[in-house]
Amino acid sequence: MGASYPHLPTTESAVAALREIAREYGLEMTVTDDIGADQTSRRTSAGAFTVLDPDGSLPHEAFVELGGTPAVSVRLYPEDDAKVTVEGVDFEDVPRDTVPAFLRAVHDGLAHVRSRLFPPAWWLIVPLPGDETYKELVTPAMVTPWLSRNVR
Repeated sequence: MGASYPHLPTTESAVAALREIAREYGLEMTVTDDIGADQTSRRTSAGAFTVLDPDGSLPHEAFVELGGTPAVSVRLYPEDDAKVTVEGVDFEDVPRDTVPAFLRAVHDGLAHVRSRLFPPAWWLIVPLPGDETYKELVTPAMVTPWLSRNVR
């Protein structure tokens, strides 16, 4: 059973949580906000000059880049999920409430690469509290010095 994380009901609350993590780990942070159905990446079907969703809400998406090593970025979607990219490895569909714990795991050194000799493969593994684990394939073209240093 997964751990319970503080609820982040909006994109802005998630950005505030990420600002706290950046401050905690001494990381620089840049945020780009996309507001309106015509601006958010998953709303490409929105009509010209359509800003609101059909229910009258104003969708808000944010792209956050954290400085330092490893290279980390987060795209927060209005639909309560996010895409977290660590050293070029994409973790799609991470629940928004889980993103702070995910970033802490990465910056606390819990994230690691597991390799297999046959068939050859590398996986970036990010363990979270409560036996929740995210795992993504690392292709040879994606290998960076940080990924190489974190092979177990």
